[in-house]
Amino acid sequence: MDKATLIGFLAAFGLVVGAIAVGGAMSAFVDVPSLLIVIGGTLGAGLIAFPMSDFTSAVKVAANAFSEKGKDAGEVVAKMVEFASKARREGILALESAAKEQEDPFLQKALQLAVDGQSLDAIDEILTIEIEKVKHRHQQGADIFSTLGAYAPALGLIGTLIGLVQMLQSMDDPSSIGPAMAVALLTTFYGAILANLVFNPIAAKLRTRSKEEVVYKELVITGMLAISAGDNPRIVEQKLLSFLAPAKRSSQFDS
Repeated sequence: MDKATLIGFLAAFGLVVGAIAVGGAMSAFVDVPSLLIVIGGTLGAGLIAFPMSDFTSAVKVAANAFSEKGKDAGEVVAKMVEFASKARREGILALESAAKEQEDPFLQKALQLAVDGQSLDAIDEILTIEIEKVKHRHQQGADIFSTLGAYAPALGLIGTLIGLVQMLQSMDDPSSIGPAMAVALLTTFYGAILANLVFNPIAAKLRTRSKEEVVYKELVITGMLAISAGDNPRIVEQKLLSFLAPAKRSSQFDS
C-alpha cells in the first residue's frame, strides 16, 4: 500500500476520533439513521449520475490510490538505454526476446511494435492512442469520486433538514428532541467527513497517479521511437533524462 495514503488516512481519522474521544463519549457520534441517509443517499445519487459499469470501474480504479508508487523513471531510462545498446549491436530484432520478458503490457507492446518493423509514425500513433484511453479511464474514475465528494455534504444537509423537521414536529415531547437533533447535526458531520477525508482525497490521488502513469508511458514512447530510429544509446539517454528532475539526472556513460 502507498505509505502516503495509509499515513494520511490514519492521521486524518485518528485525529478526528482522538478529538472526539477527548471531548466526550464516542457513542454520541454514532447514529444509524444519519449514516443511512449520507452513505446510502450518496451512493444512490452516484448510481443515478453514472452508468453501473462506470461506477464499478471507478471502484477498481480507486485501488490505484492505495497502491505503491508507479515505475521509477530512472530505472526505466536505464532499461531503455540497455535496449538501445542491444539494438545497436545486434539489430532491432534482438529485442524480441526482451519484449516477451516484460511484465508491463505497455512496454511489451512498444517493443513488439518496434520488432515488427512498424514505422515511427505508426508506433507513435498506436501508443499515443493507448495513453489517451488510459487518461480517459483515470479521469472518469477521479470525476466519479469528485462527484461523490460533492454529493456527500449535500446529503448531509438533507439529513439536517430531516432532523430539523422531526424536531419541530415534536417540540411538545422533550424526549424526542434529542434524537431528532442528533440526526440533524450528525448527517452534516458524516457528509463533511466522507467528502473531505475520503472521496475528494481519493479523487486527487487518482489524478496524481494518472499523471505519473502518463509520464511513464510518454517516456517509453520517446525511448522506443529513438531506438527504432537507430539513435546512439547516448542520444537515447539524453532524450529520456529530460523526463527526470535535474537532481535525478545521472548518465550511466559518465562512469
